[in-house]
Parts: sequence; C-alpha cells; structure tokens
Amino acid sequence: MTPHQRQSGLALPVMLIMLTVMLISSVYLVKSTTSTTLTTSNLAYDSALSKAADLGLHTAFQYLSTTPRATLLQNDAANGYQATMNPTLSVNSTGFWTGAVTLTDPAGNRVQYVINRMCMFAGDYNSTNPVNRCTVTSSKARVGAATRLGDSLSSDRSEYNAIPELHYVVTSRIFGARGGNVVTQAVVMMGP
Repeated sequence: MTPHQRQSGLALPVMLIMLTVMLISSVYLVKSTTSTTLTTSNLAYDSALSKAADLGLHTAFQYLSTTPRATLLQNDAANGYQATMNPTLSVNSTGFWTGAVTLTDPAGNRVQYVINRMCMFAGDYNSTNPVNRCTVTSSKARVGAATRLGDSLSSDRSEYNAIPELHYVVTSRIFGARGGNVVTQAVVMMGP
C-alpha cells in the first residue's frame, strides 16, 4: 500500500452497528431481569398470604372440634358458624361472608373465616319435618370389628359405622397489605 492511498473506513460503521446491538440487548436483559424479580416477588407474596389464611382454617377447626355437637345444630354468628349452606352464594357474594369472624395475624393482615354445615336446614341432620338434606359420608368402623353373618371375609372389605359424618366447609380469606386477596377452603367431616 502506498502512503497516499485512501482507506475505506469500513471498520467504524461495523463497530457502531455492533455497539448499538449490544446496547439494545443490555436494555432488554435489564428489563427481563426486573420482570423476573417482580414475578418471583409476587409468587412469594401469594405464598405468604396463603399460609397466613391458614390461621382462619385452624381457628375454625379448633371451634368445630371443641364445640358440643348439639350447639352445631343452630347458627352461631359470634363464631362465624352457619348451620346451613346456601348453594346460590359463592365466595364472591357479600352474603356468603355474613357473620364472618375477623382475625389479625402477626404480620397485621386481616383474616376472615366462616364455617358452613352442608345442610339445607338448621337442626338435626336426619330431620323429617322438614326433610333436611345434608352432605354426609359413612365413616369406617374400627379395625378388627366383628364380622356378621353374610358379610365379606376378604381382608380389604369396608366396614362402616351406622352414624355418618357430616361435612362442614371452612372458608378463609385474607386481605394483603398490597391488595392481594387469597381464599382457601377446607372440608371437615365429623360425626353428628
């Protein structure tokens, strides 16, 4: 090459294009990292709210397990207990939460719970006037119960008690500090 020949300068535009692509890629990477962090944070927040909503489930279960069965035949609004369950109401209905008990968890979140017995009417589950329809399940008898004449002698046979277990639905919801709401439900089965 002679000292007086002109250089074409192709390296400068190629480098500028490469720098522009790298700049756009780095902006996208930062934005992607930020959205991943926010998503992870929201999932952790929802998980924490779900665990906090369990306070309502545990409190309601404690009420059901310590209350005499005769008391559970009628509504007990002070403890969030309804002896019936209205099938037309959902957890999004304001009427569903009528009489709900409000608790505050250690983090300061408001937790509400309501207990519904899965029956059409208050009173005894096997009432005939009016005919009460309740969701019940036959409970298994104790292991080693005597086998009656005509019953199966197979080792995997089912032996049921004559008294069924009534179903109770415990519904708990929480209002988080950042506007998050979580609703959890549990079914408890207990003898009448």
